Amino acid sequence: MGMVAMTYKVNPDAEVEDVDTDMISSTISTFGDDNYDVQSVEVKPLAFGLKFVQVHVVMNDGEGLADAFEEKMAAISGVGEIEVISMGLL
Repeated sequence: MGMVAMTYKVNPDAEVEDVDTDMISSTISTFGDDNYDVQSVEVKPLAFGLKFVQVHVVMNDGEGLADAFEEKMAAISGVGEIEVISMGLL
């Protein structure tokens, strides 16, 4: 089975005030397991004092694994839109 490298942009929920991007970042950092190798999680500036979380993860190329990882991130309080920045086979 091959591996897939994914980079995500995790935006804060626009409906929630004072989203803690550092908490989101630290929570995503714990998602590593047999299927997911979370290689980097960074909080980056977006605009007007807002921040987003950039996540780089390598995962097995299995059916539904990317969707499951995105659902885990979406379940974190304060997470809004999740965008795939890049994806590639290793």
